[in-house]
Formats: sequence, C-alpha cells, structure tokens
Amino acid sequence: MGLEAVGDLALNEILSELGPKETAKVACVNKRFKASATEDSLWSKFCSRDLDLSAPVDPQGNPVPSFKFAYGLWREAFSMYPWPLVKRVKRCWDRLKNWLTVNFPEAGATLQQGASETQIQQLEAVLKVKLPLPTRVLYRFCNGQVFQDKDAPKSAFGNSLGLIGGYTFYHHLVNVFLLPLDRVIMDTKQIMRQLEISGSFRRKFIVVAMSSTIQEKLFFLNCTNGQLYVGTRNLATDLEMMPCVPTGLLRSVHDFNSDQQQDAMLLWLEEHGRRLQDGIIKLQEEGNVRAICQFPEKPPLCSTAITNGVKVRASAVFVPEAVDLEDSSEKYWFAYSIRMSLLPEGCFINGMYFGSCQLQRRHWIIYANGNIVSDVSGEAVIGKYPLLLPGERDFVYQSCTPLSTSSGSIEGSFTFVPGRLVDPKGAPFEVEVARFPLQLPDYIF
Repeated sequence: MGLEAVGDLALNEILSELGPKETAKVACVNKRFKASATEDSLWSKFCSRDLDLSAPVDPQGNPVPSFKFAYGLWREAFSMYPWPLVKRVKRCWDRLKNWLTVNFPEAGATLQQGASETQIQQLEAVLKVKLPLPTRVLYRFCNGQVFQDKDAPKSAFGNSLGLIGGYTFYHHLVNVFLLPLDRVIMDTKQIMRQLEISGSFRRKFIVVAMSSTIQEKLFFLNCTNGQLYVGTRNLATDLEMMPCVPTGLLRSVHDFNSDQQQDAMLLWLEEHGRRLQDGIIKLQEEGNVRAICQFPEKPPLCSTAITNGVKVRASAVFVPEAVDLEDSSEKYWFAYSIRMSLLPEGCFINGMYFGSCQLQRRHWIIYANGNIVSDVSGEAVIGKYPLLLPGERDFVYQSCTPLSTSSGSIEGSFTFVPGRLVDPKGAPFEVEVARFPLQLPDYIF
C-alpha cells in the first residue's frame, strides 16, 4: 500500500516520525502531501521535540505566526552549527533558566540575550583565539551575566547573583558568575598583563568565569583543546591551574562535521544544571542576601545524623583557589558546612523533654586516605555557643581544613547541654556528626 492510500491522521503520524528534514522532502511530492507536511500541528511536534517550544517563537523569544515558521527561523539562525549540538545546548540553557525562574529569578534577570556571530568573531579577532564549537553555541544562546545596582542586595564582599554560586568560610567568600563577551575580552587582556603572560599560552586561554567578590577565583577556557581550568593559589607565580572537567570526556571541539562535540564549558554547565535540578545544591539565604551554595545537600556527599532530637547535616566542597600542588602536607583544601537544628519535638534525653539545648564543645576526627591525620577537641564553634530551639532555622557555620591527599573524610561530635549553659537542666550529652567525604571532585566549580 502506497502513502497515497494512507489517511490524513496516519500520514501526520508517519511524517512526525520521519522528522523535519524528510517531511520537507515529502512536501515536494504532490499537493496532498504538501498540505499534510505543512500542517502546524505537525510542526508543533517538531518544535517541541527538537527545541522544547510550547509556543511559536523565534530565537530571541519573539512570537511568530506559526510553528513551521518558527522552526525555519531557528534552523536558519544556527545553520552554521551542527543541529544536534544546537539542540543539546538549548536543553542545557533551558534547564538552568527554568530552575532560576522558579527558585532564583533575580539571578535569572542577569542573564543576557544571546550574542551574535559578529560579537563572537570580534572576540576571536581581538584575542587571537578560535572558540570551541560548543562554547560558541553556548554564547549564541546566552551572553553571560551583567549585574545592575538594582538587581539585588550585595553582601559586604560582592554580588551574590552568580549563576555558578559558591561558598563562604571565615572571611573567604566566593560567588562565581559567567562573563559576557565584552568582559571576556577586557578581563582576559587585563589578567594576561597582570600575570605577564605572552606567547602560545596567551593565544590559547581566555577568562570565562570568575568570582564577583573580593576573593579571586578565575576560570580559564583553553580554546585549543576545550578544557576549562581554575587557578590555584600559585596561579600568579607559576600559572598553576587545575582542570574542571574529566579530560577524557572532551571530544570534537572544533569539528563541524561531527555530531559528538562536547567541550568543558558545555559539560560543566550541564552538570551544574543537573545538580541544581536534583537538589544536590540549593539556594542559601542569609539576611536579605540569597545565593547558590555549592555545599552539597544530599547523600552521599552530605551526611545527616539525629541524636536526642538534635539534627546535624554536614558536607564539604573543594576549594581550588587555596590549593598548592607543590606543598606535600597541605596540598588540597576543603571548606565544610555544618547545619544543626532542634527538631520540633524538642530534645529528649532518657525520656525527659527539654525545650532547648546549647552547644558547649566540639570534637573532630579528620582522615586522609583512611588514616587519622587530626583528632582535635575544643570549646564552641567559630567562637560561638549556638542555642537551639524547637523548629527554628538551622544554625549554620563553615570552616576549612587542608589535606595532603585528594581523598579523605571528617566525623565527630558536639557536646550539648540541655537548657542553657548558664542554666543547665541536665547532664551534657554527645551529638553525632556522621562522617562526610572530602574528595577532589570530577567537576570543579
């Protein structure tokens, strides 16, 4: 039986399985096929499947008359790039933007419209580099972040709206954002001068992300091999950097004829979007300042223990900007976050209920490759004696520790007093801090 004998509904289903390219060919056969091949319901399926569009819009988000017209505009706008790569990059940005819309709209407002081919070519000409294909497409969809004074409150150290976010411990505050192309040009030039870099290094690397705070943290894209690097403590003296993505995953970063292109920028943003969507990392609020916090919130990277109604969650994050790969004893640095709270039911000890409890002491055991390297006890945490009350917000504090190896862990306990330290209602009791890992991650943010 030929296609001529197939009903309109069945023909629509067949064409939807063939895809846009083959459907365009079928439209050339005869008038009936052309009518079926141009039905907007069919092209709405193609737009939904390829571009996740629920309404006919052009690449700038402007409404257009039909899904067929919209699909054509998208193909034309990105005709110089492999279509599978374009679809993948759009999925990546959609995931990030959708999460921001629901959870962090003030940061979403800082994302810029996509850059033009002219802007990308200008960057390449000025910096004498050739951007990897995935990074080019990423910038075509979104030209980084721009902060305005009206965007949101700032912390004492800088803006908190970075797409990548960060962490804080003591006076060390990091919040990483994506640079727009004009900042890539300006900051790359400035940093190369400061680091006194010239020659082949200068023709390979560009700065694509950094912390908006006073704490320096710089991300460099190697435009030749597509790897993303972050500077260590020795960046200024030895140009020491660490790769942010597993090198074995990079492929075809300059090959237009492949449909397997992936550079570190794409993989890095995809992984970041997955971590946000899965709730592995979340927003942290302190006063009226909100920021994406890189301390993990889910196991196995985050541990949870409840003792006598006191709940303690703990996790760590790798701190590359503090790393010294030449130091055998304190090579790697990790920040860790402790979140403690009292359950709504209060504190129960030996069948007795207490409406509050207060921290008195801490005890930490730190392991490197399974061996104990530190066993310390002391009063308070960062000089504080938190008082926990039922159902109140977590008391959160951060600290840091060096490690000679790339893998380790921490466990310990807190000593609490039921009631208050000045008015104890019973004997002190121990609260467990379950072991949580310190490990060099595959993806460094």
